[in-house]
Amino acid sequence: MVLFLFVPKEQSTEKGQFVTYVMYRPSCVVLKVTKNEGRVAERQEKKEVIQAPPTVIMFSGSGLNGTKGLRRQKRDWVIPPINVAENSRGPFPQMLVSIRSDQDQDISIRYSITGVGADQPPNEVFNIDPVLGKMFVTKPLDREHRSSYHLRAHAVDMNGNQVENPIDLYIFVIDMNDNRPEFKNQVYNGSVDEGSKPGTYVMHLSAFDADDNTTANGMVRYRILSQTPHSPIPNMFTINSETGDIVTVAPGLDREKVSQYTIIVQATDMEGNLNFGLSNTATAIITVTDINDNPPMLTSRTFSGEVPENRVDVVVANLTVIDADQPHSPNWNAIYRIISGDPSGHFTIRTDPVSNDGMVTVVKPVDFEMNRAFMLTVVVSNQAHLASGIQSSLQSTAGVTISVQDVNEPPYFPTNPKHIRFEEGVPAGTSLTTFSASDPDRLQMQQLIRYSKLNDPADWLSINRTNGQIVTTAMLDRESVYVKNNIYEATFLATDNGSPAASGTGTLQIYLIDINDNPPALIPKESQICERINKNVNGVNITAADADTDPNAGPFVFELPNFPTSIRRNWTISRLSGDYARLGLRYQVYLEPGVYEVPVIVSDSGNPPLSNRSVIKVKVCPCDENGDCTTLGAVAAAGLGTGAIISILICIIILLSMVLLFVVWIKRREKERQTKQLLIDPEDDVRDNILKYDEEGGGEEDQDYDLSQLQQPDSLEHIISKPPGVRRVDERPIIPESQYPIRPVVPHPGDIGDFIHEGLRAADNDPTAPPYDSLLVFDYEGSGSTAGSVSSLNSSSTGDQDYDYLNDWGPRFKKLADMYGGGDDD
Repeated sequence: MVLFLFVPKEQSTEKGQFVTYVMYRPSCVVLKVTKNEGRVAERQEKKEVIQAPPTVIMFSGSGLNGTKGLRRQKRDWVIPPINVAENSRGPFPQMLVSIRSDQDQDISIRYSITGVGADQPPNEVFNIDPVLGKMFVTKPLDREHRSSYHLRAHAVDMNGNQVENPIDLYIFVIDMNDNRPEFKNQVYNGSVDEGSKPGTYVMHLSAFDADDNTTANGMVRYRILSQTPHSPIPNMFTINSETGDIVTVAPGLDREKVSQYTIIVQATDMEGNLNFGLSNTATAIITVTDINDNPPMLTSRTFSGEVPENRVDVVVANLTVIDADQPHSPNWNAIYRIISGDPSGHFTIRTDPVSNDGMVTVVKPVDFEMNRAFMLTVVVSNQAHLASGIQSSLQSTAGVTISVQDVNEPPYFPTNPKHIRFEEGVPAGTSLTTFSASDPDRLQMQQLIRYSKLNDPADWLSINRTNGQIVTTAMLDRESVYVKNNIYEATFLATDNGSPAASGTGTLQIYLIDINDNPPALIPKESQICERINKNVNGVNITAADADTDPNAGPFVFELPNFPTSIRRNWTISRLSGDYARLGLRYQVYLEPGVYEVPVIVSDSGNPPLSNRSVIKVKVCPCDENGDCTTLGAVAAAGLGTGAIISILICIIILLSMVLLFVVWIKRREKERQTKQLLIDPEDDVRDNILKYDEEGGGEEDQDYDLSQLQQPDSLEHIISKPPGVRRVDERPIIPESQYPIRPVVPHPGDIGDFIHEGLRAADNDPTAPPYDSLLVFDYEGSGSTAGSVSSLNSSSTGDQDYDYLNDWGPRFKKLADMYGGGDDD
């Protein structure tokens, strides 16, 4: 059983060759290869096989219906791939191969293909004639979209039974040069240092070609089309045609002359063949980066300036410099150094970050009397080191002359502060010391110094104006509040007679030596003790306070005086330590509760010692088992009897009762006020403040009206029972409510305004609409009115009435007299 596959006798291959497949038996395949220029030879080769059957590609010889005997199976055919050129112009469908089985002579065969491009997306790229077995391509193919297809050919009978094993068909799309090289970016940026040697790498450019890079269609080559500017030569750079790397080819890159180059690079496929290849271009911008190949140069070899003495942080000279390197970069930033002329470090040079100038600044005061001028040597360099091979310029060094201006300097105290020691208590008029100042202006004419007191907290001192001698004006007291840590401090002023005058201050510190001038004082001043001696607590601990210090303070001596004799008879004092003693009752002595004044004599350890008779108030009271005074005992000790204590308690109870009654009265009054609430609170009654000045009569008696008539009614029963004309309170009138107009369902352009005006008019005429206090009735005079009722006037009376008296009322009533008088009508 044999299945034949017919293919076209000529298929295009690489380099202009044609391959012809002729398979006319399962055991025979003839392959012929010819070239384009050998068309005659090709025809001759074709004549040699013209007697052969049509070219076919056959299924495997072992069909499903073959003989079932023991038979050696033949090897399957390897079907060569089918090449189809992309972007074919047709016509379509275009036949590719013809497939047939040798069983089609016995039975009807149906052919089909499966795979991507047939029955799988993209569908219907290939199809097959089910009867003739001819396979077609239906549209142009794109290799960049899909470069190959794998299909399977099937042969079945009319019942769908497979009569041959499927064969694999491989279809390759032959590439054509239909894509230009594409650069990823249209503009590329690179950089190279100025002064770079030839062959220095600069940057890389690359282009992508979608065609097959294994063929000439996708092989890209690069070249430089132009360079701008052409300085120093037109070809400063070259590009590797295969890799796209740009390198320098000539020396002479100088940023100060050309800081940027623009290069147009062309990429061409077909291995750079300009006749057949497709091209594209991109721009390469190469920035020449700065190196420190220009040393800074001072604009002058000498500079000068002036500085007043004793001034700091002032700029006395300005140094200017030029540098051709890139501004505000380390290659341009200037650094100034003083290499000689300032051994004491009076000056420094700071760099202006904007102008790069050097500002000579005073950092340490200069003295005109010591140095009248300075000769500085200054050198300037860059923040970055100079490039290799670049020598420093002679113009980077300059001399700076700075003159010192003399000014009037203030006098100064050589010893400041000045310390002296004196005993306290020295009398007024004692000379303590001479606190004199010196004038640093030695080169000026002799100046006079005058002294004055600037700060003397206790006003104890005075100073001689001419020589600075300090004398006491009062006794010095170490225990004064103005003395801190035994030191009294005063400040004095020394002023010269220069122009302008200058002054300096000095501080005098007097260390006051203590003397025994303060007697001790007993502490505490008050205490308490139990009326009976307790074995644990049997006295009061006392000590003394002395304003003096050692050795004029403690240890202290405590003793009881001899008079009165009752003191030593009832009390005893015992020494606990150098500073403490214990005062207590004598054994088996009982004192009534109360306060007792016990005198105690206290002496310090001064030489001679000072004594003080102090009195301590001791409260004697009954105590509990812990030795603490009880409450009643404390009261009794304070001198209050039982009757006094009871009287105090009664007063407290009466006071609390009065407060309670007052609170109850306040709450009751508040409740009454809430029960009968006025529209105006009586406390807010402002009738006395309402004065009317446009009437002649009246006075405070006119304001005597009853505000209770404005009370809010508790219920509305009395209102409902009133006649309609007697309402005098804020209430809703008891009448049927007004009916407001209803807007029609179907609107009309002209009925909106009418509807609004009708509703407004109904609201204005509605007496039931709030506020109700606007419904006032003025025809009700109230009960008890002395005016009577106006209803007594009978205007419809037919009786005659005399109106002649209107003639006597003057010209203003003449018209009424004419109308109602007895005169005849005109």
